[in-house]
Amino acid sequence: MASSLSRCLSIARTIPLRTPRVTQNVALKNHFSSSSAVFARQKRNTEVAPTSGKRRNVSVLEEDLEDAWDTIDLEDEIEDAPSLDHIILEQQRQMLHYMRLIEHEMPKLVAYRKDFIPPTPDTPLIVRSVHYQGEAHPVSLKRVIVAPVDQLPLKDDAAKHKFILLAGPRWSPVPHADAGVGGTEIWGNGYVKISCEDFPKASQNLKWASDTLDKMIEEANNGADSFADVPVDLRHLMSKVRKAKKGDHRGYRAFNRTTLRDFPQEWLPPTAQHNA
Repeated sequence: MASSLSRCLSIARTIPLRTPRVTQNVALKNHFSSSSAVFARQKRNTEVAPTSGKRRNVSVLEEDLEDAWDTIDLEDEIEDAPSLDHIILEQQRQMLHYMRLIEHEMPKLVAYRKDFIPPTPDTPLIVRSVHYQGEAHPVSLKRVIVAPVDQLPLKDDAAKHKFILLAGPRWSPVPHADAGVGGTEIWGNGYVKISCEDFPKASQNLKWASDTLDKMIEEANNGADSFADVPVDLRHLMSKVRKAKKGDHRGYRAFNRTTLRDFPQEWLPPTAQHNA
């Protein structure tokens, strides 16, 4: 037994030791990311292994953990921003564009400054329009004409009555909410409102509304038939009040609303009755 063991040891001493083979793996050309653990492991394998034949001192788990930390430390290699960032940048560019206009272009408008001249009875028309700055919108072509009936060239009360009948639902005893009439104006026989947005240009819509108003005035001044026996139709006003659901449709309250002018003057102090 001892002789056979010694023979085997002598044969083993005569066999030359083989040096470890150097393996070089080709790295993937189309790798997904240089920060991946697979690419890092392949890069480590391409290095020449030591020829000393020493054992591995670091486990595979520790190497994977080290690769994971390397992935976290590396910065992202994204060259472009997401679409949401582009939208935010576009909004900032648009805001900066208008700020430049305010800073450099608006001072030039001083050359076109005009003094305000209050409208006279000869110019009773109020033309209103809506404009969206920097944006095309269909409502920007619409033109609205508002005019008080008392300031129109109507010859008498019969012509005013006929004009109100011709206006129909376009007439209102009070100024419309978007009429541009001040609160100190006297209502009188009400206001008429004519709008148009059927044509492709704003000037055409304004011309149609102006021509329609001229035709109504001409027909109202025609004394062939005054329609004096026809009452004014107020159904469109009552329908509007009923839709508001404020209770003003009861007892004709919408047209007889109590105001400060209805306060009894005899209830005022003697010093204030002279100023009332």
